[in-house]
Amino acid sequence: MKGKVLTLFLILTVGLWANGLNLNSLGSRAQAMGGAYVSIADDPTAVFWNPAGAGLFSRRTVGIYMAGIIPSGSYQFSFLGIDAQYSKTYLTGLFGIYYPLNEKLTLGLALYTPSGLGTAWDGQDFAPLSGGRNLKWGSKVGVLSISPVLAYRFSEKILFGVSLNANYGMMDLDTSAGTYQYSESSKGWGYGATLGLLIKPSDRFSLGLSVKTASKVSLSGDVTMEVMRVYSALYGTEIPTTSGFTRDITWPMWVGAGLSFRPTDNLILSLDVHWTQWSKEDVIITDYENSLWKILFSATPKKEEEMVLHWKDTTQIRFGAEYRVSDALAIRAGYYIDPSPTPDETMNVLLPSLDFNVITFGVGYSGGSYSLDIGVEYLMGKERNIEATEHNMPGVYRMNILVPSVSFTYKF
Repeated sequence: MKGKVLTLFLILTVGLWANGLNLNSLGSRAQAMGGAYVSIADDPTAVFWNPAGAGLFSRRTVGIYMAGIIPSGSYQFSFLGIDAQYSKTYLTGLFGIYYPLNEKLTLGLALYTPSGLGTAWDGQDFAPLSGGRNLKWGSKVGVLSISPVLAYRFSEKILFGVSLNANYGMMDLDTSAGTYQYSESSKGWGYGATLGLLIKPSDRFSLGLSVKTASKVSLSGDVTMEVMRVYSALYGTEIPTTSGFTRDITWPMWVGAGLSFRPTDNLILSLDVHWTQWSKEDVIITDYENSLWKILFSATPKKEEEMVLHWKDTTQIRFGAEYRVSDALAIRAGYYIDPSPTPDETMNVLLPSLDFNVITFGVGYSGGSYSLDIGVEYLMGKERNIEATEHNMPGVYRMNILVPSVSFTYKF
Protein backbone atom coordinates (compact mmCIF):
# COMPACT_ATOMS: atom_id res chain seq x y z
CA MET A 1 0.00 0.00 0.00
CA LYS A 2 2.78 2.40 0.93
CA GLY A 3 4.40 2.40 -2.49
CA LYS A 4 1.08 2.70 -4.35
CA VAL A 5 -0.23 5.61 -2.30
CA LEU A 6 2.94 7.65 -2.49
CA THR A 7 3.45 6.84 -6.16
CA LEU A 8 -0.01 8.24 -6.92
CA PHE A 9 0.86 11.37 -4.99
CA LEU A 10 4.05 11.78 -6.99
CA ILE A 11 2.25 11.28 -10.30
CA LEU A 12 -0.02 14.21 -9.47
CA THR A 13 2.79 16.61 -8.56
CA VAL A 14 5.20 16.33 -11.47
CA GLY A 15 3.83 19.22 -13.56
CA LEU A 16 2.92 22.16 -11.39
CA TRP A 17 2.86 24.87 -14.04
CA ALA A 18 1.36 25.62 -17.43
CA ASN A 19 3.72 26.52 -20.29
CA GLY A 20 6.69 26.75 -18.02
CA LEU A 21 6.76 29.19 -15.12
CA ASN A 22 6.36 32.50 -16.95
CA LEU A 23 3.49 34.64 -18.14
CA ASN A 24 3.48 35.41 -21.83
CA SER A 25 2.88 39.15 -21.77
CA LEU A 26 3.09 42.18 -19.51
CA GLY A 27 1.60 45.54 -20.48
CA SER A 28 -1.54 46.15 -22.55
CA ARG A 29 0.24 47.68 -25.54
CA ALA A 30 2.79 44.86 -25.69
CA GLN A 31 0.08 42.27 -25.16
CA ALA A 32 -2.08 43.68 -27.96
CA MET A 33 0.94 43.50 -30.31
CA GLY A 34 1.42 39.79 -29.64
CA GLY A 35 4.32 40.40 -27.25
CA ALA A 36 6.57 41.28 -30.20
CA TYR A 37 7.97 44.09 -28.08
CA VAL A 38 11.67 43.53 -27.39
CA SER A 39 12.67 46.07 -30.06
CA ILE A 40 10.09 48.65 -28.85
CA ALA A 41 9.86 48.54 -25.01
CA ASP A 42 9.20 52.29 -24.67
CA ASP A 43 6.73 52.19 -21.76
CA PRO A 44 6.92 51.20 -18.06
CA THR A 45 6.96 47.47 -18.95
CA ALA A 46 10.50 47.90 -20.30
CA VAL A 47 11.73 46.19 -17.11
CA PHE A 48 10.07 42.99 -18.35
CA TRP A 49 10.73 43.14 -22.12
CA ASN A 50 13.99 45.07 -22.50
CA PRO A 51 15.36 47.41 -19.82
CA ALA A 52 17.26 49.38 -22.49
CA GLY A 53 13.88 50.84 -23.46
CA ALA A 54 13.89 52.91 -20.25
CA GLY A 55 16.60 55.01 -21.90
CA LEU A 56 13.95 56.35 -24.30
CA PHE A 57 12.15 58.23 -21.52
CA SER A 58 12.66 61.99 -21.64
CA ARG A 59 10.27 62.69 -18.73
CA ARG A 60 9.53 61.11 -15.38
CA THR A 61 7.11 58.26 -16.05
CA VAL A 62 4.73 56.25 -13.88
CA GLY A 63 2.81 53.23 -15.14
CA ILE A 64 0.19 50.80 -13.82
CA TYR A 65 -0.89 47.56 -15.51
CA MET A 66 -3.58 45.08 -14.43
CA ALA A 67 -4.69 41.85 -16.11
CA GLY A 68 -6.95 38.90 -15.39
CA ILE A 69 -5.82 35.43 -16.49
CA ILE A 70 -8.94 33.31 -17.06
CA PRO A 71 -8.19 29.68 -17.99
CA SER A 72 -11.00 27.30 -18.93
CA GLY A 73 -9.95 23.68 -19.04
CA SER A 74 -11.29 20.16 -19.11
CA TYR A 75 -9.96 16.69 -18.46
CA GLN A 76 -11.54 13.38 -19.42
CA PHE A 77 -10.38 9.90 -18.47
CA SER A 78 -13.08 7.53 -19.67
CA PHE A 79 -11.50 4.44 -18.07
CA LEU A 80 -12.44 5.79 -14.61
CA GLY A 81 -15.44 7.84 -15.74
CA ILE A 82 -13.77 11.22 -15.02
CA ASP A 83 -15.16 14.24 -16.87
CA ALA A 84 -13.90 17.40 -15.14
CA GLN A 85 -13.97 21.10 -16.02
CA TYR A 86 -12.62 24.22 -14.34
CA SER A 87 -12.50 27.97 -14.79
CA LYS A 88 -10.65 30.41 -12.55
CA THR A 89 -9.45 34.00 -12.60
CA TYR A 90 -5.91 34.97 -11.53
CA LEU A 91 -4.76 38.58 -11.27
CA THR A 92 -1.41 39.94 -12.36
CA GLY A 93 0.01 43.41 -12.76
CA LEU A 94 2.85 45.93 -12.70
CA PHE A 95 3.71 49.26 -11.12
CA GLY A 96 6.76 51.10 -12.39
CA ILE A 97 8.35 54.52 -12.00
CA TYR A 98 11.23 55.90 -14.07
CA TYR A 99 13.32 59.02 -13.55
CA PRO A 100 15.69 60.40 -16.23
CA LEU A 101 18.66 61.93 -14.38
CA ASN A 102 19.97 63.52 -17.57
CA GLU A 103 19.94 62.92 -21.33
CA LYS A 104 22.08 59.82 -20.90
CA LEU A 105 21.00 58.04 -17.70
CA THR A 106 17.60 56.83 -16.49
CA LEU A 107 16.83 55.09 -13.21
CA GLY A 108 13.69 53.15 -12.42
CA LEU A 109 11.97 50.79 -10.02
CA ALA A 110 9.25 48.28 -10.84
CA LEU A 111 7.07 45.86 -8.91
CA TYR A 112 5.39 43.23 -11.08
CA THR A 113 4.24 39.61 -11.38
CA PRO A 114 5.99 37.70 -14.20
CA SER A 115 4.28 34.46 -13.13
CA GLY A 116 0.79 33.73 -11.82
CA LEU A 117 -1.27 30.70 -12.81
CA GLY A 118 -3.07 27.71 -11.36
CA THR A 119 -6.05 25.36 -11.46
CA ALA A 120 -9.10 24.89 -9.26
CA TRP A 121 -10.91 21.61 -9.94
CA ASP A 122 -14.11 20.31 -8.34
CA GLY A 123 -12.80 17.52 -6.13
CA GLN A 124 -15.95 15.48 -6.66
CA ASP A 125 -14.98 15.02 -10.32
CA PHE A 126 -11.85 13.17 -9.17
CA ALA A 127 -13.56 11.02 -6.54
CA PRO A 128 -12.78 7.83 -8.52
CA LEU A 129 -9.09 8.48 -7.75
CA SER A 130 -9.67 8.99 -4.02
CA GLY A 131 -11.98 6.15 -3.02
CA GLY A 132 -15.10 8.26 -3.53
CA ARG A 133 -13.90 11.10 -1.25
CA ASN A 134 -14.40 14.72 -2.29
CA LEU A 135 -10.92 16.14 -1.73
CA LYS A 136 -9.43 19.50 -2.69
CA TRP A 137 -7.73 19.55 -6.10
CA GLY A 138 -5.90 22.63 -7.30
CA SER A 139 -2.67 24.54 -7.57
CA LYS A 140 -1.45 28.12 -7.54
CA VAL A 141 1.98 29.45 -8.42
CA GLY A 142 3.09 33.07 -8.55
CA VAL A 143 6.15 35.28 -8.51
CA LEU A 144 6.38 38.89 -7.40
CA SER A 145 9.49 40.67 -8.70
CA ILE A 146 11.07 43.83 -7.33
CA SER A 147 13.45 45.29 -9.92
CA PRO A 148 15.59 48.43 -9.86
CA VAL A 149 16.42 49.50 -13.43
CA LEU A 150 19.31 51.43 -14.97
CA ALA A 151 19.36 52.48 -18.64
CA TYR A 152 22.13 54.34 -20.45
CA ARG A 153 21.91 56.04 -23.83
CA PHE A 154 25.28 55.82 -25.56
CA SER A 155 23.88 57.73 -28.53
CA GLU A 156 20.59 58.25 -30.34
CA LYS A 157 21.15 54.86 -31.96
CA ILE A 158 22.47 52.65 -29.14
CA LEU A 159 20.89 52.13 -25.69
CA PHE A 160 21.76 49.66 -22.94
CA GLY A 161 19.80 48.67 -19.84
CA VAL A 162 19.96 46.34 -16.87
CA SER A 163 17.58 45.37 -14.09
CA LEU A 164 18.31 43.42 -10.91
CA ASN A 165 15.43 41.11 -10.07
CA ALA A 166 14.50 40.04 -6.55
CA ASN A 167 11.87 37.32 -7.08
CA TYR A 168 9.47 36.30 -4.31
CA GLY A 169 7.93 32.95 -5.22
CA MET A 170 4.74 31.40 -3.84
CA MET A 171 3.29 27.94 -4.48
CA ASP A 172 0.22 26.16 -3.08
CA LEU A 173 -0.89 22.65 -3.96
CA ASP A 174 -3.90 20.50 -3.03
CA THR A 175 -4.40 17.01 -4.40
CA SER A 176 -4.97 13.41 -3.35
CA ALA A 177 -2.53 10.83 -2.08
CA GLY A 178 -4.63 7.78 -2.66
CA THR A 179 -7.80 8.28 -0.60
CA TYR A 180 -6.20 11.00 1.55
CA GLN A 181 -5.71 14.74 1.25
CA TYR A 182 -2.33 16.20 0.37
CA SER A 183 -1.81 19.97 0.85
CA GLU A 184 1.27 22.17 0.79
CA SER A 185 2.12 25.87 0.84
CA SER A 186 5.55 27.41 0.36
CA LYS A 187 7.29 30.73 -0.23
CA GLY A 188 10.84 31.87 -0.93
CA TRP A 189 13.25 34.24 -2.64
CA GLY A 190 15.46 34.06 -5.72
CA TYR A 191 17.62 36.59 -7.56
CA GLY A 192 18.59 37.31 -11.15
CA ALA A 193 19.12 40.06 -13.70
CA THR A 194 17.90 41.22 -17.10
CA LEU A 195 20.24 42.76 -19.67
CA GLY A 196 18.94 44.65 -22.69
CA LEU A 197 20.20 46.34 -25.83
CA LEU A 198 18.36 48.57 -28.32
CA ILE A 199 19.87 49.60 -31.64
CA LYS A 200 18.11 52.14 -33.85
CA PRO A 201 19.97 52.39 -37.17
CA SER A 202 17.30 54.76 -38.53
CA ASP A 203 13.91 56.24 -37.68
CA ARG A 204 12.29 53.30 -39.50
CA PHE A 205 14.10 50.34 -37.90
CA SER A 206 14.77 49.15 -34.38
CA LEU A 207 16.59 46.04 -33.17
CA GLY A 208 16.33 44.64 -29.66
CA LEU A 209 18.05 41.95 -27.62
CA SER A 210 17.09 41.00 -24.05
CA VAL A 211 18.48 38.27 -21.77
CA LYS A 212 17.08 37.17 -18.41
CA THR A 213 19.49 35.16 -16.30
CA ALA A 214 18.33 32.04 -14.49
CA SER A 215 16.92 32.63 -11.01
CA LYS A 216 16.85 29.85 -8.42
CA VAL A 217 13.99 30.39 -5.97
CA SER A 218 14.46 28.55 -2.67
CA LEU A 219 10.99 27.66 -1.41
CA SER A 220 10.17 26.56 2.13
CA GLY A 221 6.88 25.80 3.83
CA ASP A 222 4.69 23.10 5.34
CA VAL A 223 3.08 20.02 3.83
CA THR A 224 0.24 17.94 5.27
CA MET A 225 -0.27 14.29 4.27
CA GLU A 226 -3.24 12.61 5.94
CA VAL A 227 -2.00 9.20 4.79
CA MET A 228 0.64 9.32 7.53
CA ARG A 229 -2.10 8.17 9.92
CA VAL A 230 -2.17 4.86 8.01
CA TYR A 231 1.59 4.46 8.42
CA SER A 232 1.33 5.26 12.13
CA ALA A 233 -1.10 2.36 12.55
CA LEU A 234 0.93 0.11 10.24
CA TYR A 235 4.23 0.60 12.07
CA GLY A 236 2.88 1.24 15.58
CA THR A 237 4.74 4.57 15.71
CA GLU A 238 3.21 8.03 15.74
CA ILE A 239 4.20 9.71 12.47
CA PRO A 240 3.21 13.40 12.20
CA THR A 241 0.85 14.30 9.36
CA THR A 242 2.65 17.64 8.85
CA SER A 243 6.27 18.35 7.99
CA GLY A 244 8.29 21.33 6.94
CA PHE A 245 10.01 21.10 3.57
CA THR A 246 12.34 22.95 1.22
CA ARG A 247 12.50 22.87 -2.57
CA ASP A 248 14.58 24.79 -5.11
CA ILE A 249 12.91 25.76 -8.39
CA THR A 250 14.79 27.57 -11.15
CA TRP A 251 13.21 30.15 -13.41
CA PRO A 252 15.49 29.47 -16.39
CA MET A 253 17.38 31.71 -18.78
CA TRP A 254 15.27 33.54 -21.37
CA VAL A 255 16.52 35.24 -24.53
CA GLY A 256 14.38 37.54 -26.67
CA ALA A 257 15.37 39.12 -29.98
CA GLY A 258 13.19 41.53 -31.92
CA LEU A 259 12.92 43.67 -35.05
CA SER A 260 10.43 46.47 -35.65
CA PHE A 261 9.84 48.44 -38.83
CA ARG A 262 7.86 51.61 -39.61
CA PRO A 263 6.85 51.45 -43.29
CA THR A 264 4.87 54.67 -42.72
CA ASP A 265 4.71 57.20 -39.89
CA ASN A 266 1.42 55.68 -38.68
CA LEU A 267 2.28 51.97 -38.83
CA ILE A 268 4.64 49.74 -36.80
CA LEU A 269 5.28 46.09 -37.68
CA SER A 270 7.25 43.91 -35.25
CA LEU A 271 8.70 40.41 -35.09
CA ASP A 272 10.15 38.65 -32.02
CA VAL A 273 11.74 35.29 -31.31
CA HIS A 274 11.82 34.18 -27.65
CA TRP A 275 13.79 31.18 -26.41
CA THR A 276 13.53 29.68 -22.91
CA GLN A 277 15.88 27.05 -21.48
CA TRP A 278 13.21 24.88 -19.85
CA SER A 279 15.40 21.80 -20.24
CA LYS A 280 17.10 22.84 -16.98
CA GLU A 281 13.86 21.74 -15.27
CA ASP A 282 14.55 18.02 -15.28
CA VAL A 283 14.12 16.56 -11.78
CA ILE A 284 13.21 18.70 -8.75
CA ILE A 285 14.10 17.42 -5.27
CA THR A 286 11.93 18.06 -2.21
CA ASP A 287 13.66 17.86 1.17
CA TYR A 288 11.21 16.91 3.95
CA GLU A 289 12.38 18.05 7.36
CA ASN A 290 10.67 15.44 9.53
CA SER A 291 13.09 12.61 10.31
CA LEU A 292 10.37 9.93 10.30
CA TRP A 293 9.22 11.03 6.85
CA LYS A 294 12.80 10.73 5.62
CA ILE A 295 13.06 7.17 6.95
CA LEU A 296 9.68 6.22 5.50
CA PHE A 297 10.46 7.53 2.02
CA SER A 298 13.93 5.97 1.99
CA ALA A 299 12.29 2.56 2.51
CA THR A 300 10.22 2.80 -0.69
CA PRO A 301 11.63 1.60 -4.04
CA LYS A 302 10.51 4.87 -5.69
CA LYS A 303 12.22 8.16 -4.85
CA GLU A 304 9.20 9.99 -3.47
CA GLU A 305 11.14 13.24 -2.97
CA GLU A 306 11.62 13.64 -6.72
CA MET A 307 9.42 15.63 -9.09
CA VAL A 308 10.19 14.31 -12.55
CA LEU A 309 9.63 17.00 -15.21
CA HIS A 310 11.96 16.31 -18.18
CA TRP A 311 10.94 19.61 -19.76
CA LYS A 312 12.32 20.74 -23.11
CA ASP A 313 13.48 24.11 -24.42
CA THR A 314 10.87 26.16 -26.27
CA THR A 315 10.90 28.89 -28.92
CA GLN A 316 8.05 31.36 -29.37
CA ILE A 317 7.59 33.29 -32.62
CA ARG A 318 5.62 36.52 -32.25
CA PHE A 319 4.16 39.05 -34.67
CA GLY A 320 2.65 42.45 -33.87
CA ALA A 321 1.24 45.55 -35.56
CA GLU A 322 0.12 48.99 -34.44
CA TYR A 323 -1.71 51.50 -36.62
CA ARG A 324 -2.17 55.04 -35.39
CA VAL A 325 -5.54 56.26 -36.62
CA SER A 326 -4.80 59.73 -35.26
CA ASP A 327 -2.34 61.38 -32.91
CA ALA A 328 -4.51 60.19 -30.01
CA LEU A 329 -5.92 56.81 -31.11
CA ALA A 330 -4.08 53.58 -32.01
CA ILE A 331 -5.35 50.10 -32.86
CA ARG A 332 -3.20 46.97 -32.42
CA ALA A 333 -3.18 43.27 -33.24
CA GLY A 334 -0.82 40.34 -33.00
CA TYR A 335 -0.27 36.61 -33.15
CA TYR A 336 2.18 34.17 -31.60
CA ILE A 337 2.88 30.47 -31.20
CA ASP A 338 3.41 29.18 -27.65
CA PRO A 339 4.67 25.57 -27.53
CA SER A 340 4.47 23.49 -24.38
CA PRO A 341 7.72 22.48 -22.63
CA THR A 342 6.01 19.48 -21.00
CA PRO A 343 6.39 16.07 -22.69
CA ASP A 344 3.58 13.51 -22.64
CA GLU A 345 5.48 11.49 -20.04
CA THR A 346 5.04 14.13 -17.28
CA MET A 347 1.64 15.68 -18.15
CA ASN A 348 -1.01 15.98 -15.42
CA VAL A 349 -4.10 17.94 -14.33
CA LEU A 350 -2.74 20.29 -11.67
CA LEU A 351 -1.63 22.75 -14.31
CA PRO A 352 -1.96 21.16 -17.74
CA SER A 353 0.36 22.38 -20.47
CA LEU A 354 -0.78 22.58 -24.10
CA ASP A 355 0.52 24.02 -27.35
CA PHE A 356 -1.21 27.36 -27.91
CA ASN A 357 -2.01 29.49 -30.92
CA VAL A 358 -2.61 33.01 -29.66
CA ILE A 359 -4.41 35.99 -31.18
CA THR A 360 -4.23 39.46 -29.62
CA PHE A 361 -5.78 42.87 -30.17
CA GLY A 362 -6.27 46.18 -28.39
CA VAL A 363 -6.59 49.95 -28.55
CA GLY A 364 -4.71 52.86 -27.04
CA TYR A 365 -5.54 56.51 -26.37
CA SER A 366 -2.92 59.19 -25.71
CA GLY A 367 -3.82 62.55 -24.20
CA GLY A 368 -0.59 64.47 -23.88
CA SER A 369 0.81 63.57 -20.47
CA TYR A 370 -1.13 60.33 -20.11
CA SER A 371 -2.06 57.25 -22.09
CA LEU A 372 -4.67 54.55 -21.57
CA ASP A 373 -4.29 51.13 -23.22
CA ILE A 374 -6.57 48.10 -23.36
CA GLY A 375 -5.45 44.68 -24.55
CA VAL A 376 -6.90 41.20 -24.92
CA GLU A 377 -5.25 37.92 -25.80
CA TYR A 378 -6.92 34.59 -26.41
CA LEU A 379 -4.87 31.41 -26.15
CA MET A 380 -6.34 28.48 -28.07
CA GLY A 381 -4.97 25.20 -26.77
CA LYS A 382 -4.39 22.17 -28.94
CA GLU A 383 -6.05 19.08 -27.47
CA ARG A 384 -3.65 16.54 -25.97
CA ASN A 385 -4.54 12.86 -25.67
CA ILE A 386 -2.06 11.42 -23.17
CA GLU A 387 -1.32 7.73 -22.79
CA ALA A 388 -0.16 6.36 -19.44
CA THR A 389 3.52 6.32 -18.46
CA GLU A 390 5.25 6.11 -15.10
CA HIS A 391 5.17 9.86 -14.33
CA ASN A 392 2.01 11.21 -15.96
CA MET A 393 -1.77 11.29 -15.64
CA PRO A 394 -3.36 9.82 -18.79
CA GLY A 395 -6.45 11.28 -20.40
CA VAL A 396 -7.68 13.99 -22.77
CA TYR A 397 -6.72 17.60 -21.95
CA ARG A 398 -8.26 20.76 -23.37
CA MET A 399 -7.72 24.39 -22.40
CA ASN A 400 -8.31 27.94 -23.63
CA ILE A 401 -7.18 31.09 -21.79
CA LEU A 402 -8.61 34.61 -21.99
CA VAL A 403 -6.46 37.52 -20.74
CA PRO A 404 -8.01 41.01 -20.70
CA SER A 405 -5.86 43.90 -19.45
CA VAL A 406 -5.67 47.65 -18.95
CA SER A 407 -2.67 49.97 -18.55
CA PHE A 408 -2.34 53.61 -17.54
CA THR A 409 0.82 55.69 -18.04
CA TYR A 410 1.48 59.23 -16.82
CA LYS A 411 4.46 61.43 -17.73
CA PHE A 412 5.41 64.54 -15.79
